[in-house]
Amino acid sequence: MNTISDELVQQHGLSHDEYARILEMLGRVPTATELGIFSVMWSEHCSYKSSRVHLRTLPTAGKRVLQGPGENAGAVDIGEGLAAVFKIESHNHPSFIEPYQGAATGVGGIIRDIFTMGARPIALLNSLRFGPLDDPLVRRTFAGVVAGIAGYGNSIGIPTVGGEIGFDDSYTGNPLVNVFCLGIARADEIVKGVASGVGNAVYYVGAKTGRDGIHGATMASAEFDDKSADKRPAVQVGDPFMEKLLLEACLEVMRTGALVGIQDMGAAGLTCSTCEMGSRGGAGVTIDVSLVPQREAGMTPYEIMLSESQERMLLVVRRGHEAEVERIFEKWDLHAVHIGEVTSGGRLCVKHHGEVVADIPNAALTDEAPVYRRPMAEPAYLAGARQLSLAALGPPPPAREVFRRLLASPAVASKQWVYRQYDHMVRTNTLVVPGMGAGVVRVKGTTRALAMSVDGNGRFVHLDPFLGAQLAVAEAARNVACTGAQPIGATNCLNFGNPERPDIMWQFARAVEGIGAACRALDIPITGGNVSLYNETDGRAVLPTPVLGMVGLIEDAATVVRRAFRGEGDAIVLLGAGRGELGGSEYLKVVHGLVRGTPPVLDLELEAALQRLLVAGVAAGLIRSAHDCAEGGLAVTLAECCFNTGLGASVEVPSVDVETAFASVATLFGESASRVVVSVQADRTAELVAAAQAGGVPAAAIGRVGGERIRIAMAGQIAIDEPLAEAEDIWSRVIGGYFDRPRGAA
Repeated sequence: MNTISDELVQQHGLSHDEYARILEMLGRVPTATELGIFSVMWSEHCSYKSSRVHLRTLPTAGKRVLQGPGENAGAVDIGEGLAAVFKIESHNHPSFIEPYQGAATGVGGIIRDIFTMGARPIALLNSLRFGPLDDPLVRRTFAGVVAGIAGYGNSIGIPTVGGEIGFDDSYTGNPLVNVFCLGIARADEIVKGVASGVGNAVYYVGAKTGRDGIHGATMASAEFDDKSADKRPAVQVGDPFMEKLLLEACLEVMRTGALVGIQDMGAAGLTCSTCEMGSRGGAGVTIDVSLVPQREAGMTPYEIMLSESQERMLLVVRRGHEAEVERIFEKWDLHAVHIGEVTSGGRLCVKHHGEVVADIPNAALTDEAPVYRRPMAEPAYLAGARQLSLAALGPPPPAREVFRRLLASPAVASKQWVYRQYDHMVRTNTLVVPGMGAGVVRVKGTTRALAMSVDGNGRFVHLDPFLGAQLAVAEAARNVACTGAQPIGATNCLNFGNPERPDIMWQFARAVEGIGAACRALDIPITGGNVSLYNETDGRAVLPTPVLGMVGLIEDAATVVRRAFRGEGDAIVLLGAGRGELGGSEYLKVVHGLVRGTPPVLDLELEAALQRLLVAGVAAGLIRSAHDCAEGGLAVTLAECCFNTGLGASVEVPSVDVETAFASVATLFGESASRVVVSVQADRTAELVAAAQAGGVPAAAIGRVGGERIRIAMAGQIAIDEPLAEAEDIWSRVIGGYFDRPRGAA
């Protein structure tokens, strides 16, 4: 090919300047295969070209960190020679185009990232965002995504132990599907994705390569429009049973000493795995794609290199161990094909039946990929959106009505319809099941357990990206602390719109600054993560949604607590203080249809003190249950502590100082940060309050567990007095109700 048209360059998602840079790097016109390789490796999804300058500011080191960003997943030391290996990834665009396979292959991909590090995956979580469930298209997407997550996780035998689901109009045409996985490895046996040792064999293992997923990485780096359905062939097809075989075979090979390095063929497929492994090892890789097992006839080198077919890995094997590796994969009935060698010189050389079709310096595809410091500008909407006059809203509805409406909000309501599709008990490690707080799994062979949570609030970030991102870090850490776990590491999935728009880039940069500030204050390192940009449909971006995946360590698994009250007569104690903050709240969204105001204030010193109190109180057997105050505020939190127990509650809470007409609403449904509702044996109430005061945490005994009603008083007056059974019925039926309607119903 002597020339490449501007149209073809554009179709590959490359700018004019980027193509000029390719010509300069190569000193010639690229081949078709080389153009495809550059297009996927320089895509936003693979190169992080708009985000890298900001991500470098995050705190990534810590006393427990064994592996930070730059590998397939992060790893932290959990004691007794073991490591927790974890990461979160997005599969947003594929899940809109083909919900089942998009979500299923998202699960498969994150599982491979974990076992590629030499860790056995033991838990999955997911953070999902959709439009309103009244929309038939949203219901189809929602049901397909849930089924895809369940179908893959259940089949491979890894429990889904928790997660979160949010709803907003902005996600209607662009759902967010973020999947988190955690595994356990020996700390001294973590495996890296590196190619080194000239002459070592390069092996392709796993499923055959097809045409599914070609240009998946570039599709994930573009906005949606009315032609998005045409991109259906770019969505991969997963096979969890094949992945189970691949997992076991890879872990067995890792125990032999035959392996130099291993990498998943995820985004950008064979292209990414070859050049990234070579780049990390300072080596070159030469492969012949005619040797790659193919399930479709007539595939070109371009298609083979860019395919994102699932359940495939690339291995670098020490010389002399080839037969040993082949025997193991043959035992597991998997392909293990010698397709190339490690070379000197640091180049990716791709051949087809011996003819060179691509020859590119690895560095040009990785370290020397474009990096942009894009223009930023504060969004024009912000000044107006932050203005909130409660008086202008008119008189608020009665507290009882608001309470019922919030319990019926899909964001607040029980997610049982979702969780019951997941196998959350397989492998018998699960200590806290979905819906009962942060997910908790035991670390077999030890006394320890690991807690994990995924959290983020797009409304808060929309109104203040810096503060909203800090609140996401704090909530994720607080949720694991509520189980009794000390937060020890975090991963993030940053979901934003088009970074070429200065207002979106400003949101992103400020959110990363907020994450960094909160992680430093709470002493929680970021060990890796994912950036998902171009989450837009027809020019409308999703709410900026950074999701934090948090991992915490519990020294004694027997001490774990859950959200639910445990005993009649226990005292209910509120840790932290409310300020009646309604900005960005579920109340404003549900009752008034507004996303306005400023997010709750966050005092990071108080947050850290609260989390220390929770961890110590649970370890000492003082705290019997704990539940973070989040969407819906104190009233909803109290109700959720009662649900699934048959135990009611009677409390009296102090009224906050706000406009008189809204005092009740702000007290009951405000979403002030750093608050947790805990229960304690009545005769130990003073002990807990004293411990809180000694730690600088506001604490007040507000009532007792018991009875068959949820009764909340303020200033001696009953504000809410509802039968527990009725409230729980409202809360438990919402999401399932959308899918149990007669055919033809809207």
